Amino acid sequence: MSEAPNIATSTVSERREYIKKRFPCISDCDMCGFCAVFHGKDPEYVYDDYIIGKRSFQEINEGFQRGKKGTGDEELC
Repeated sequence: MSEAPNIATSTVSERREYIKKRFPCISDCDMCGFCAVFHGKDPEYVYDDYIIGKRSFQEINEGFQRGKKGTGDEELC
């Protein structure tokens, strides 16, 4: 998959579409694993700050790896 669109040079629609394509639901959680990774949260929810242009895709990833939603305010576990 291509690199995430840069916030400064992309639209909300482009970033939302990237998240949808990057983390598609195939309705088979045993084969996919996204539900386990995101603790049952929709990827659009997890990456909302990226989609609306508040934080980069990488910042969200780093926050999520620490066990937090993209904003760092809410525990996912």
